[in-house]
Amino acid sequence: MNEAQLRECAEVVGHDFVDWSLLVRALTHSSYSAESPDEPSNERLEYLGDAVLGLVLADEMYRRHPDFHEGLLTDLRKSVVNETTLGGAARRMGLGRFIRLGRGEEAAGGHDKTSILANAFEAVIGAVHLDAGTEIARRLSLRLLRDDIDAAVPGLRTLDPKTQLQELTQDNELGAPYYEITDEGPDHEKTFFAEVLIAGRIRGRGSGRTKKAAEQEAAAQAIESLRSGDA
Repeated sequence: MNEAQLRECAEVVGHDFVDWSLLVRALTHSSYSAESPDEPSNERLEYLGDAVLGLVLADEMYRRHPDFHEGLLTDLRKSVVNETTLGGAARRMGLGRFIRLGRGEEAAGGHDKTSILANAFEAVIGAVHLDAGTEIARRLSLRLLRDDIDAAVPGLRTLDPKTQLQELTQDNELGAPYYEITDEGPDHEKTFFAEVLIAGRIRGRGSGRTKKAAEQEAAAQAIESLRSGDA
């Protein structure tokens, strides 16, 4: 890969590398390394990038959605940090044409394989993390995945436990869930506690820093109770 190609790739990525060898390594698939043993593959950088992306997306979802419980936040993170989404982001960027592949993988169309693209995307984020630090890697990740992050929420609205519980009780003619809320602690640091009653019986309990978070946790517990057939 010549200097002009490297600079074109850096422009596509949106980061001007100090250590260009990091970008070269991020673009080196294991099939290329198998044919050129002196060229390390991007697998270690992929491992690092995966961890960086996991933290970045966990933090972003946590900040965006203060009322979402842990399960929803996990679903949101996983809806972005996965092979399909990351591979799609790499494809939109045009990253595939810069990936160094072995002859067999190249002949098999590896430049457009979702798994190879996703791994390269993670490796590039890992390379940026090493080259410029976590904050720059965070900004770059959020910029490159902005559309995927924004699109994740509408697709997961139906996972909201209160909505699911409402539908479940309606389908089974159990009547509407009723939530009882209490709180403890000073005004600036309250913890809220929720109990959800269905047909007069407590089916779930939850707690959180907001009423909504406590209700969501209680609803999730109630769903588990009803689906497990607890009397």
